[in-house]
Amino acid sequence: MKKEILVFSLGGSLIVPDNVDYIYLKKFSKMIQKLSKKYKIIIVTGGGKTARNYITAIKKEKLGIKNESLVGIMSTKLNARLVAGFFKIKTQIPDSLQEIKKQIEKEDIIICGALGFQPNMTSDGDAAQISQYLKSDVFINLTNVNGLYDKDPKKYKDAKLISSITHKEFLKIVKKIKYESGQHFVLDQVATKIILKNKIKTLILNGANIKNINKCLSGDMFIGTLIS
Repeated sequence: MKKEILVFSLGGSLIVPDNVDYIYLKKFSKMIQKLSKKYKIIIVTGGGKTARNYITAIKKEKLGIKNESLVGIMSTKLNARLVAGFFKIKTQIPDSLQEIKKQIEKEDIIICGALGFQPNMTSDGDAAQISQYLKSDVFINLTNVNGLYDKDPKKYKDAKLISSITHKEFLKIVKKIKYESGQHFVLDQVATKIILKNKIKTLILNGANIKNINKCLSGDMFIGTLIS
């Protein structure tokens, strides 16, 4: 039987919250290896704090949005190489949709960063593009919060988790957010438009909660946001 495809966007905040989270990456890699018995899996790594630190320095030099984005892109690739190490992957990190498709035909687990400069896009957008290109069954965005809230849960104690939302309603929320390189939101504008246009089932989960991810994929009750 042909394996289903899962695409994960792994937030950089999970990989390098301050320093490399070795314990988390060990747990995450074990989970993915178990899932790979059932699924073909692509993991797209974000740049996280590493990217934001570099982008902050570049902004001071006023070199423009493209240079800021390029620094961010290279940070995602660095994180991809790091995460690949936890899967003992020594082959070249794919750098295009075509390379990913070629590799996924032979391998069960693929790790990559951003695929190249595209205006107003984070690694979430790349993950959504991959999901569209490979016609994946589910696109899962792993971040450092439990899902989409009606307001910032880090600022407001009464923020409520939105457990489900339509693609169109989610797009309305995202459109209100001004894009900036290294932005930190549950999903970027480009990714949102891709999942809407292609009706891709999308989940936003707290990547730190491994048990919850497994519950979600097993069809059990879980904490998170479903966009459909």
